[in-house]
Amino acid sequence: MIALVAALDLMLQTNSGFRLNQTVDATTLHKKVLVGYQGWFRAAGDGDARWDHWNRDWLTPPRTNKLDWITFEMWPDVSEYTNKYAVPGFTYPGGAQAYLFSAQDQQTVDKHFDWMQEYGIDGVVVQRFVTQTPPDNIQSWKTNVLLHVRAAANRTGRAFMIQYDMSGANTNTLFSQLTNDWICLVDNLHITQDPRYLHHNGKPVLMIFGFYPERFSGTALPKQIIAWFKTNATYGVTLIGSGWWDWRAGATGDWTNVYRSFHGYCPWNTGNCYYAGTNKFAYTAYWAQDLAAATNAGMFYLPQVYPGFSWNNLKQLPPGTSKIPRLGGDFLWKQFNAVANLGVDMCYVGMFDEVDEGTAIFKVSNTPPGQGYFVTYEGLPADWYLRLTAEGSKVISGERPNSQSIPISP
Repeated sequence: MIALVAALDLMLQTNSGFRLNQTVDATTLHKKVLVGYQGWFRAAGDGDARWDHWNRDWLTPPRTNKLDWITFEMWPDVSEYTNKYAVPGFTYPGGAQAYLFSAQDQQTVDKHFDWMQEYGIDGVVVQRFVTQTPPDNIQSWKTNVLLHVRAAANRTGRAFMIQYDMSGANTNTLFSQLTNDWICLVDNLHITQDPRYLHHNGKPVLMIFGFYPERFSGTALPKQIIAWFKTNATYGVTLIGSGWWDWRAGATGDWTNVYRSFHGYCPWNTGNCYYAGTNKFAYTAYWAQDLAAATNAGMFYLPQVYPGFSWNNLKQLPPGTSKIPRLGGDFLWKQFNAVANLGVDMCYVGMFDEVDEGTAIFKVSNTPPGQGYFVTYEGLPADWYLRLTAEGSKVISGERPNSQSIPISP
């Protein structure tokens, strides 16, 4: 009987979207596949009048001309949401009213984490933009989303961690904004004491994105930021740097030292492609050399993968001109295969809910409103990329053999 149960468990673990251990070990990055979580979407009626990240002018009611309003590329499938918001002027095929969601609602974040638990996704890297961390950050809408994530992670047994994004930040105030916000989160919200906050090597994990030489006047500020977060006796972390994918071969001068001074590095690979015939695939050939360089510098290496890309609406481009096709999931799967081939047992998927740039893996509608251009999953099930990410997690964590082709069917 015991042997039969074990065999059934193995079969379920191998062939389903479910993973048997539903409580994620939050004490280590090893055997983790984490998904980026923007959580920046708001809708008029969620307690404010804004349509953050759905439209070009957040305070303007939506219009049907996509060049005037729409900034997102994929219409989410909201059929399972408790709270959803009617979008004036937008209808689904057949004429029914179209809806969007708001991450200000705990129910929305709960639904996202329900999916993560159901499909065996380990947890999230919560985006926190430096430009959205004013002195009253504890009262900010972005902090509300972080608290929603925290509650949902505890309820579902997922892990979570924070990533600061330095994009657009004023370098004159960047250091103080970063450190003051982190101190606030640690002291006031006790975020790193939460049992679901991800730790590694005994310290809370923090990622900081935006280490590109052209964004700084030199290396003094990046070094100051890195040193503080690595060595502060009270607020120190296991620090993951993120930014330029060509950090190893492209950096010159003192930047070569900057890129080798983190505890770990995650090169942002979205958009980095090569052609194989007429198809585009993510460029991963340099990863082995990256891994060796990171190891030699005493760092761990965290590859970043993505399912495809498109930002025609965001950048007001002709439909389809910026699209990196998903190829039915093969584009993403080849990256999971490459991570596993490295022998690396951790990975960052960018991203869970990023419909602005067409990189989302959560449930997206194949029948979006006709009042604009939207990328779909081309008839594949709404949960296809959740399932693929679950399978990729199994391969990377060693729960199932690696394979060059997708091991499941739609």
